[in-house]
Amino acid sequence: QVQLVESGGGSVQPGGSLRLSCAASGSIFIIYAMCWYRQFPGNQRELIAIITSGGSTTYADSVKGRFTITRDNAKNTVSLQMSSLKPEDTAVYYCNADIRNTLIGRKNDYWGQGTQVTVSS
Repeated sequence: QVQLVESGGGSVQPGGSLRLSCAASGSIFIIYAMCWYRQFPGNQRELIAIITSGGSTTYADSVKGRFTITRDNAKNTVSLQMSSLKPEDTAVYYCNADIRNTLIGRKNDYWGQGTQVTVSS
């Protein structure tokens, strides 16, 4: 019913920047919070940034001051601008959104397919 499609991952040197984007499409009535997670090999996904429908943001301490989450409600997109990247930021990054599909339906939780970010010299 809903797809989240991510783009923008890749390889970058330490200190560099990358911008991830995620576009939601399909049966969407309203999108609540949108988030970015990351997952290190063998670990659980870590929540790193949240943006509410009103634009309020929260960040994990590990990325605060370096990453910025934004959203475009008209386009149903969320982005993550990553700066001052470190080798320890290397992970698979996932977008996530709470979406109500219809006027009277309940919220559902959707995930993107993940995009690899590699920070290495």
